[in-house]
Amino acid sequence: MVLNQNSLYNAPFFQEMIETTANLYRLGWDERNGGNISYLLHEYELIPFMNVDHVIRTIPMSFDAAALAGKYFIVTGSGKYFKNVKRDPAENLGIIRISEDGKSYDILWGFENGGVATSELPTHLMNHIQRLSVDPKHRIIMHCHATNLLAMTFTHSLQEEAMTKTLWEMCTECIVVFPDGVGVVPWIIPGTNEIGEATAKKMKDVRLVLWPHHGVFGAGTSMDEVFGLIETAEKAAEVYTIVCAQGGKKQTITDQQLFDLANAFHVEPRKGILKL
Repeated sequence: MVLNQNSLYNAPFFQEMIETTANLYRLGWDERNGGNISYLLHEYELIPFMNVDHVIRTIPMSFDAAALAGKYFIVTGSGKYFKNVKRDPAENLGIIRISEDGKSYDILWGFENGGVATSELPTHLMNHIQRLSVDPKHRIIMHCHATNLLAMTFTHSLQEEAMTKTLWEMCTECIVVFPDGVGVVPWIIPGTNEIGEATAKKMKDVRLVLWPHHGVFGAGTSMDEVFGLIETAEKAAEVYTIVCAQGGKKQTITDQQLFDLANAFHVEPRKGILKL
């Protein structure tokens, strides 16, 4: 297909969504219609490619997103398979704008044939609100079912400090990539405001939150940052799985070494984890 230079399909943010959903499916982290992504967009990014005043449909929400009034997002659709995004973006993705009263969103592009945003949209919006309050450059919320992190929630303590320490020990880069550690919420039914609120509470202090026996939520300023954040934690969880299969640790990175590593890379490790 030959695309006009000003086609939405050529927009950098659009290409990022296509590539990221394809990679998440390729890695097995978003099977079937599992997982979702929302990407906060600036109006100036959209204007060269589309008419932002043209509203296709308006969808009510059961969550007050007034704090995001007028904000634009490109987001994956409810019940949509990541494996199909590249083949048919307009069916599986949508560009939305939050209404002024925060009680609905306008579909400006996509979600063809009656589609709507992911059922986890309230959770995404709650976490966008939380992360923007601590990081004005925040833009991405990503949820996936990273295999080894998911498995760890069955075999490892769900105490946050213990989970964080284990992941830090598995790969030298971990404390550098997520010095804030990981958050863990109780098992809660997905798609509810309850799980969104619990996750957002954790997101005040961390960018990575585990949903036990389900998956992980990541946040950050760019698609690369969030994908890399989850990818790094997942690699650490994979190493943990292999270490356990090989009989457990015989040696590890010490607390002092982790502290020295954090200093060398000018990051501050989450308090209460390293025992020095």
